[in-house]
Amino acid sequence: MTTSIFDLSGETAVVLGGTGVLGGGMAAALAAAGAKIAVVGRNEERGIARVKQIEAAGGIAIFQAAEALDAGSLTEARDAIIAKLGPISILIAAAGGNRPDATLPPGSDFCKLSRDGWNSVFDLNLVGGALLPAQVFGETMLAQKKGSIINIASMAGMIPLSRVVAYSAAKAAVINFTKFLAREWATRGVRVNAISPGFFPADQNRALLFKDDGSYTERGGQIIGHTPMSRFGHAEELDGAVVWLASHRASSFVTGQNIVVDGGFSATTI
Repeated sequence: MTTSIFDLSGETAVVLGGTGVLGGGMAAALAAAGAKIAVVGRNEERGIARVKQIEAAGGIAIFQAAEALDAGSLTEARDAIIAKLGPISILIAAAGGNRPDATLPPGSDFCKLSRDGWNSVFDLNLVGGALLPAQVFGETMLAQKKGSIINIASMAGMIPLSRVVAYSAAKAAVINFTKFLAREWATRGVRVNAISPGFFPADQNRALLFKDDGSYTERGGQIIGHTPMSRFGHAEELDGAVVWLASHRASSFVTGQNIVVDGGFSATTI
């Protein structure tokens, strides 16, 4: 019997930010493909719930608490995961988010944008969401000459959206960093790519997209009007891209790429 090139049996995948909606969905997709999963994050309750979901579907998973912005915490998590699940060959760096004080309300003055808010969003998305995870988990991947790192960027990193200026700039930096690291490690057995989701409803953006009655907000309606598929994405629609990039067989010659999953949003100019 021929084994599927998308089969991840024997691999150990770390999903940093796996307690969130999108990160958790990616963890479940990798588990369904056969990988052992370490759900890493701060929210133990959500992490354990995701682990139970994966186990109920027949997968293997553990929860490991860690702070994305603390290299020491990530190192302790890495060592604990290796002790429990074996060598790590896949990393999903899905930690990230935005802050109200780094967002410009309509009609606001850009010159008054909070520097603290800007720095916090950059630290979370670039440092905690890409730099530190690559350094900590990449170190062990380089030693074993095998690894696939998938950074979670954003369509906003390609198109500077109004209002979310700090978030857009930080995700653009993640895409740039992904390409840099892919070039640096291309001959050392570690591939580095990014996925840029478009608009996927989650806890942190639901109020921006929907009113209490479930109808679109003005912002939500604008987004739908600019999306050729005329809808938001569903978390499971990221599964294919994640499993493909994670597979050392299916995407063995793919590195330094930013895979956009946005229903056509970034392809529309009018």
